[in-house]
Amino acid sequence: MPNKTPHDGLIVGNDGLTRCHWHGNDPEYLRYHDEEWGVPVKEDKRLFEKICLEGFQSGLSWLTILRKRDNFRSAFENFDFHKICKYDDQDIERLMKDAGIVRHRGKIASTINNANRVLEVIEEYTSFAAYIWQFEQPIKTRPKKCDFKTLSQMTMSDESIALSKDLKKRGWSFVGPTTCYALMQSMGMVNDHIEGCVCREKIEAARATFIRP
Repeated sequence: MPNKTPHDGLIVGNDGLTRCHWHGNDPEYLRYHDEEWGVPVKEDKRLFEKICLEGFQSGLSWLTILRKRDNFRSAFENFDFHKICKYDDQDIERLMKDAGIVRHRGKIASTINNANRVLEVIEEYTSFAAYIWQFEQPIKTRPKKCDFKTLSQMTMSDESIALSKDLKKRGWSFVGPTTCYALMQSMGMVNDHIEGCVCREKIEAARATFIRP
């Protein structure tokens, strides 16, 4: 990773393309930046995985989580909330011994709790995606200029605060406003690729054709 963030938040890769700086040209992180981050998602299981991993990321770097993601998927049965909701204390102890994941008892217990909560949301809204996407920020309230200075100051939004508040009211945990905003960035609810990044227009096009649930 670069020791110093470029003033414009952009770096040029080995392929000559300009991108957001934060992947640091690490191959795995670069693939995530190019192929996943900001791409609109509406599959419930993928959304549940994203919100759980964002919770695990709290206090850590996303690259740490990304490098452990396959281990997380294996440990949590591909984030199948129908299975996770049945986990008990023995499962928590099993997961606490799994060196391949982040062994944080509170976050593990939170994942089990949130698996039960997502089922309640689906019962009410038909899908988790339908619930989540109702918190999408209106385009007219997005920044007029999506440069590095502007986007680097956006760690949360009115919408992420509202989502966090509503999730907590429903009994969810590890879903603070910053975590919820990171989820929104990841799942394509907002496009926070910096102006000048080769992926920005691609994500704009994907969002324009995406059918909201």
